[in-house]
Amino acid sequence: MGQLAYGARDDTARAYDALLYLSFGGPEGPDEVMPFLDNVTSGRGIPRARLASVAGHYHLFGGVSPINAQNRAVIAALRERLDLPVYWGNRNARPFLQDALREMRADGVKRAVAFVTSAYSSYSGCRQYREDIVRAQATLGGGAPKVDKLRVFYNHPSFVEPQVEKVNVALEAIPAQRRASARVAFTAHSIPTQMAETSSYVQQLTEACRLVVARLEHEHAWELVYQSRSGPPQVPWLEPDISDLVAELHSQGVKDLVVVPVGFVSDHLEVRFDLDVEAARTAAALGLNMVRAEAVGAHPRYIDMICDLVAERMAAGPERVALGDCGPSHDICGATCCPAPARRPSA
Repeated sequence: MGQLAYGARDDTARAYDALLYLSFGGPEGPDEVMPFLDNVTSGRGIPRARLASVAGHYHLFGGVSPINAQNRAVIAALRERLDLPVYWGNRNARPFLQDALREMRADGVKRAVAFVTSAYSSYSGCRQYREDIVRAQATLGGGAPKVDKLRVFYNHPSFVEPQVEKVNVALEAIPAQRRASARVAFTAHSIPTQMAETSSYVQQLTEACRLVVARLEHEHAWELVYQSRSGPPQVPWLEPDISDLVAELHSQGVKDLVVVPVGFVSDHLEVRFDLDVEAARTAAALGLNMVRAEAVGAHPRYIDMICDLVAERMAAGPERVALGDCGPSHDICGATCCPAPARRPSA
């Protein structure tokens, strides 16, 4: 399987001992903010002053990332639905992935299936998590459980349709006489353009946006924009930024804007700060009415989707459901999928 150039479908029936719920992680208090940011930026040479600035975003919310409560809600729902035990591991904060694998080994888990809280393909959203798993397995040594990752789910109906519901709720907050003319801006985490060019990230995001808009009550003009850019200014990242779009729409005379964090599964801190604080501040200063739709969160359909993906991977020749023309993503990632961006020499 490691010799595959691209992706493949796994039609073999598989038995699993557990579900590994794998996420990004976030601090649970002020003392955890800087250690968390150190983990996130390890090896990237981010200036300490920049990290201190980002830490200030977390301290606005008491140093607690909303992603943790979100993950606990989803895991609790999964434990009620699945016949498999559910273990939780994070890349950058407790409970760490390595600790989850250690616990699984102690419990006798031999093979697990992993759900990663990223709906899209990119190095940071898919391949890096697979690398994290391999690294943690190597650190544990003998007896570490084998882990198969579930496919990305950007066009799964139980991801798209809850998002449609959330957008409709946001649209209802706009006066009825202006609702049909409201613009819709979908946001996702910006990534370096080099990373985007070697993955399907932008194409998958664009398809997810199209699938959502096609299911709204009215046809709306829409844009895909980005947020949460980081890294040195000389390195190109995906644009435009959401705040730049807000200013542009105001100059066009747009009165109402619904912002949809389609690139995220939870209202975590970057969503709360970049949209609810920064973009909202820009909109308020310009007099543009901005309403933010919620992410899918722990929506029951989203929980259904995770359970369905687990059952799909355990079945022989399963039916893989997907909306639109792109079809379901592969189950097995190939050797050249979503490669790591090349390191640029330090200035």
